[in-house]
Amino acid sequence: MKRRLFLAAGGALAGAGILRASGWAAERLGGDPLADFALTGQLTQGGWARGKAPLGASRLAFNGRAVRLAPDLTFLIAFDRDSGPRGELLAEFAGGGSSRGQFAISPRRWQIEHIPLGPRPGTPPNAEYARRREGELARINAARAQDHAAEGWRQKFIYPVYGRISGRFGAQRIYNGTPGSYHSGMDIATGTSGTPFVAPADGIVALAGENAFSLEGRLLMIDHGMGLGSAFLHCSSHAVKEGDIVRKGQFIGRIGATGRATGPHLHWSLKWRESRLDPLLFVGAMPGA
Repeated sequence: MKRRLFLAAGGALAGAGILRASGWAAERLGGDPLADFALTGQLTQGGWARGKAPLGASRLAFNGRAVRLAPDLTFLIAFDRDSGPRGELLAEFAGGGSSRGQFAISPRRWQIEHIPLGPRPGTPPNAEYARRREGELARINAARAQDHAAEGWRQKFIYPVYGRISGRFGAQRIYNGTPGSYHSGMDIATGTSGTPFVAPADGIVALAGENAFSLEGRLLMIDHGMGLGSAFLHCSSHAVKEGDIVRKGQFIGRIGATGRATGPHLHWSLKWRESRLDPLLFVGAMPGA
């Protein structure tokens, strides 16, 4: 039996809450429209959702790509900064049949700055820089490819450090009609180097660069499980090493200005698979802001 589902709540959820998909066949038969999918989170660009597949599901796909199910049938999905307006979940059952649910992903208004000048011409990288950068990107990609059985993805995230948000996710400059790269994380400034920061959720240290990377500086990456990972850039030092298990709130490093940085700050970015996410949607407003 194939069941097509729709969101009973209708539309997208801008804040935290629960959206339930109702069984179309059950409604047609006058039965109880039990929820086949229940999503909690931020159903918007740069956002995320946790859910639970229907009982008996053996496989799950989100927008046509397989999604791993935990033993209790819970799962995580997330939405890139430039995600399209619709999402679709498809659960398949071991004995045959499937359930399908569709939902809206709300758009956001990003901080866009129009500059009436062309982009500044850059100096072509020399061979030594290109060689070094190739090795750095290989290490970053290898860290992102790790898939540990961490449970941090289930948790409510916390701020790694309190301070002034000096750079917001998604902000972008457009130079005389030519878009520049958008800001891929959240910058938190405390005014000085050496400020300690903590793990926002449980995880495994996937990368702890002892030497500064060209752009990221001393880079620390944590795998929170289910494809979700944090990266902390420009650190002055690390308090953990690769392979360490870290717990939410544990001291893991100190803020710095290493790599390409104009001053001491912590750049915190989050990714789910290839999708870049807004840390603000995981933690809410900065306390005291």
